[in-house]
Amino acid sequence: MNQNRRVVVVSWKSKPYNTIEVFSSLKNFCISYPKYNYNTLSNYLSKAKIPYETDELRVERKDVFLQPKIQLRKIMPIVRKVAMKEANDYAHDLNYWMGKTPAERLSGLTLLVRQSIKKGQRLDKTHIVRRALNS
Repeated sequence: MNQNRRVVVVSWKSKPYNTIEVFSSLKNFCISYPKYNYNTLSNYLSKAKIPYETDELRVERKDVFLQPKIQLRKIMPIVRKVAMKEANDYAHDLNYWMGKTPAERLSGLTLLVRQSIKKGQRLDKTHIVRRALNS
């Protein structure tokens, strides 16, 4: 069911700074300000869909937008589906990592090692060769 939600907007001309009040219904406005008749205001606002306006105030119904009026652009995923044997990303990967600083490469390697070992498991350092980083 597509039901528009509306509020009653009251713009006071006589109050300082052109005060605006928003009510959830016309009935709530009329209870708050008994000087104004519900039936009179309802006739103005529902039949002709025109605001009720005096020297003191302006009363009108406004729609409440529950969704954006326009859809923001959607980011389209870029996907390349190939078999792992046919991907041949070695050159791309090498160029990517050679473009990084030695510290960034070491950070990436540390992340991979941390993801591959289980909690509490220690890294087997018998196969590690230590080298100085050249910046």
